[in-house]
Amino acid sequence: MSNLTTAVTEFVLLGFSDTRELQILYSLLFFLIYSAGLMGNLLIVIITTFDRRLHTPMYFFLRNLSIVDACFISTTVPQASVNSLVNNRAISVTGCAAQVFLVMFLAHFEFTLLTVMAHDRYVAICHPLHYPVIMSPRVCMQMTLSCLFTGLLNAGFHTGYTFQLSFCQSNVIHQFFCDIPSLLKISCSETFGNMLSLLVSALVVGVGCFAFITASYIRILSTVLKFPMKEDQRKAFSTCVPHIIVVSLFLISGCYVYLQPPSSSGSIKDIIFSVFYSVIPPFLNPIIYSLRNKQIQDAIRILMRRKLLLGNKA
Repeated sequence: MSNLTTAVTEFVLLGFSDTRELQILYSLLFFLIYSAGLMGNLLIVIITTFDRRLHTPMYFFLRNLSIVDACFISTTVPQASVNSLVNNRAISVTGCAAQVFLVMFLAHFEFTLLTVMAHDRYVAICHPLHYPVIMSPRVCMQMTLSCLFTGLLNAGFHTGYTFQLSFCQSNVIHQFFCDIPSLLKISCSETFGNMLSLLVSALVVGVGCFAFITASYIRILSTVLKFPMKEDQRKAFSTCVPHIIVVSLFLISGCYVYLQPPSSSGSIKDIIFSVFYSVIPPFLNPIIYSLRNKQIQDAIRILMRRKLLLGNKA
């Protein structure tokens, strides 16, 4: 950190536009996306917590996913929105390091949790009789804690490794938030080890989880096709297909951003791909996984009726 602190005291984040009118427009757009994503995820957390009918493994993982998504979208979007609104894109070295750590941790947590959710759907559809035993509350908690602790280790390692580098060429980060690929591009140190560690993490975590998810859904689809009722097939497909879409979007955009050579110059395309893995999934997950779910919809109606009744009595 010695070279970093003597050469660079703060970083400057790159926005979507230098035009003032567009900066305000992007700020308002990000604020609307953030508000919708945050309210949707918090609504799912509240519903799945207080409705005892939803205290099942599936909704336990959905609740944790919503908590992660609410934190993930809060890590990047509010500051980007405020930066565009006040036209001040500076961020301290400590703030940048904290943002890098949180983005890495929450991205890891979310992707591994999506992998666990694929396993949960596989057991529920392919082994329904053994589902309560295989996905017991203790097993669900152990899986979630494994996602959390491996995320902390992964994020801690990459953040510490990145901020040992020297940043003496430029302090302009070609991104709307601090991330490792953008920092490697402006470092004047040797970054081969950093790129190699990112590649290994991508292969172990990204490709490994994606392979597990793919294998789970191949088994699920082969089982679903044997269902005699078309309605049962439709329900199973409607549950699985959105999961595959979100996972693919998350993985493809994340790999594009994190596995580029550090010598590449920053571009608006990099920022757009970052939006696809850091903003869009947390925004869409409540709609795809929960708000389209009949049980969630029924729970929301019951909660609204109770609020109305309490309001009328008051």
